[in-house]
Amino acid sequence: MNSPSKILLILFIPVLFIFTACLEKVEFPVEPAIKFNGFAKVVDSTGIDNRGILEISYQDGDGDIGLTEKDTLPPYDYNFFIRYFEKINGQFEEVFITYYNSQTEQYDTINMNARIPLLTPTGKNKAIKGIIQDTLYINNYSSPNDTIRFEVYIRDRALHESNRVTTPEIWIKKQ
Repeated sequence: MNSPSKILLILFIPVLFIFTACLEKVEFPVEPAIKFNGFAKVVDSTGIDNRGILEISYQDGDGDIGLTEKDTLPPYDYNFFIRYFEKINGQFEEVFITYYNSQTEQYDTINMNARIPLLTPTGKNKAIKGIIQDTLYINNYSSPNDTIRFEVYIRDRALHESNRVTTPEIWIKKQ
């Protein structure tokens, strides 16, 4: 390597270091934000739509999303909230999915809410983003309605709620 090339290389490295050090780090608001990514139905062996996989992406500026095993009492019992709607007479109405409990010989309702485990990263920068997938029951056997949708939001440890996202209409193949 000749002398001018060495000088250029020696000058280039500090300039590159200064340029990358000045790059603005990505920051998100402290309130979590979510986006609907997709929904995939899972067909059982009889061809009936029984479950589905909901996927959302999230971001949170202070990374305080998640619950520990000790978090069991409200408002820290759930942090991933899912509302279930069926299309009834052309309008979506919130209803509860029921299933037959063979032990009690009664119909019970299914709580769709879930728990996101603690996601707070270690280190100085706590901002996080990622993808959450949840498998949901989608076939309300006690209902004749075959078109559904979900509304979803999350809550962080500071009790900030995210925006709410709604899935498109989902057609369910029933028995």
